[in-house]
Amino acid sequence: MPYITAKTNVAISKEKEIVLKKALGKAIESFPRKSETWLMIQFEDESRMWFQGSDEPAAMVEVKIFGRGSEDSYAKMTKIVCELFEKELGIPGGRVYVRYDECFLWGMDGKNF
Repeated sequence: MPYITAKTNVAISKEKEIVLKKALGKAIESFPRKSETWLMIQFEDESRMWFQGSDEPAAMVEVKIFGRGSEDSYAKMTKIVCELFEKELGIPGGRVYVRYDECFLWGMDGKNF
């Protein structure tokens, strides 16, 4: 049950959104037992964002997972996300924050996992 929110101050075209969705679907496999099958993604583009005193391209990516992840999984995911946003949206990796949350209560379809 991973959930990814990506907020950025640049525009994301429908074509780029599909590319990002597919790449993040693959990237979530950095975590054991996680896959695109259960992944929900939300994109918020053209947000008013300032980072390091500048409104140059930047992004805040939040990754929520059910359960725990390893340091290695987090490191792999951060590397993939930063490289992806630089390649596809022109946002330098040094202007991308990636935040992780481990969730232990998650519900769907009237029941909890």
